[in-house]
Amino acid sequence: MFVNRVDAGRQLAKKLARYVNREDVVVLGIPRGGVPVAFEVAQAIHAPLDILLARKLGVPGERELAMGAIASGGARILNQRLIAELGVTEDQVAETIAEQQAELQRREELYRGVRSGIPIQGKTIILVDDGIATGLSMLAGIEALRTLGPKKIVVAVPVAPTHADADFSGAADEFICLDQPEEFYGIGQFYHDFSQLEDLEVRALLERSARNPSGAHKPKERGAA
Repeated sequence: MFVNRVDAGRQLAKKLARYVNREDVVVLGIPRGGVPVAFEVAQAIHAPLDILLARKLGVPGERELAMGAIASGGARILNQRLIAELGVTEDQVAETIAEQQAELQRREELYRGVRSGIPIQGKTIILVDDGIATGLSMLAGIEALRTLGPKKIVVAVPVAPTHADADFSGAADEFICLDQPEEFYGIGQFYHDFSQLEDLEVRALLERSARNPSGAHKPKERGAA
């Protein structure tokens, strides 16, 4: 059980010690809930922080049930079997995608402002969320990242279902998870405080990280001025 996302991020960072002070590492958080976790990881390992925007595609009338996901860069994953079973029409799928693409664009502008994204090509990417449930948003994010030419993708989360290892073994280059309980009903059950974040809180964390980029908060070597 984690106290909150800050606590989860600090615990997760301990599992990522081998990435400390590496110039080729970039930490990406999935908004909203993944960003405070990713912020703590980035601070602990002295790496720059950015975001990867991904959105679940909820079934019409049952928005919490995911029929797919999209991510920045045009990546898209659809659960065609579920769509067929529930009788979701092509028009409904297209309408849901359009709604979520508009939300991705809105968040891109709100979270980053005028700042451009951190270059991904040739980098080791640590992709962080506050947990994995269906995994569709994370898989869409990985697919989007692959098109940008990273050297390695590491998925790092505090909690996930037991099947997550198998789900991500082929998609990511490395999968790190602190807890994979047998009884998993939702990410929130593993946090004492799982309050929803506001958009401005996400932007504030990104601005804090941008003001204190990788290397600025590294401890000085003994005898350094």
